[in-house]
Amino acid sequence: MHCGIGWRHPHHREVLERLPMLPFLEVHAENFFAPGGAARGLLHAAREHYPISLHGVGLGLGSAAGLDEWHLNQLARLVDEIDPIRVSDHACFARTEGPTLHGLDLLPIAFDDDSLRRLVRHVHQVQDRLRRPLLVENLSAYLAWESDTIAEPEFFNALTAATGCGLLLDLNNLMVNAKNRAEVDPLASACAWVDALRLGSVGQLHVAGHADVAGVAIDDHGSPVSDPVWALHRHAVRVLGPLPALIEWDTDIPALDTLLAQAERADAQSQA
Repeated sequence: MHCGIGWRHPHHREVLERLPMLPFLEVHAENFFAPGGAARGLLHAAREHYPISLHGVGLGLGSAAGLDEWHLNQLARLVDEIDPIRVSDHACFARTEGPTLHGLDLLPIAFDDDSLRRLVRHVHQVQDRLRRPLLVENLSAYLAWESDTIAEPEFFNALTAATGCGLLLDLNNLMVNAKNRAEVDPLASACAWVDALRLGSVGQLHVAGHADVAGVAIDDHGSPVSDPVWALHRHAVRVLGPLPALIEWDTDIPALDTLLAQAERADAQSQA
């Protein structure tokens, strides 16, 4: 099996009771930063049965204000304690300078030389602290910067080559961005994005559902994976080979069996 699920609060107890056959569980790292207590105990209980993937949402790797040392230290302690199978975060900014504030969101970076140098520096900082490679996820973005000078897949090729990190390739994000750019053929555009990647640089795939609202694709992780994203997943597997994948479902969370069926479909496509 290649496909895990995001382990969210409504399914905490049921997963531990049923122990479905899964290659790993993914959790949002920040939800388990508090030392000790019920949350940390729950994660340890899951770790007895499954490898754990820690997916961060708060580092803000592209922030000009730099990384928050407290945040990085909490992540490092959690990594040391849980020994996760993977650690990931996003190619975004979140922290601002003067005064330093956290935007509480995944804000899009510019794809230019300054952003690349900043991201390279911060990824090195995280990997040195964690003593392991990081996976960096491509973002769904609803605006672009005028300073963009580097094609997005080329940007990630340069990042992974310079740091030894991997790419957490979010296929749903590619489709959302292609739709919002009003591409004539969003699937073909997203497939070309995958084709441009440096082979061997992708460490995991994310697949999820999105909503189409008033002509805008919203990356809400609140529905089954759409047929175009499944088609993109098939293409990615053909090009990149079988990779660990994850079903993300974070809003309007369904019954556990619905998630497991989505994971089974991803596995079937990986083996086809």
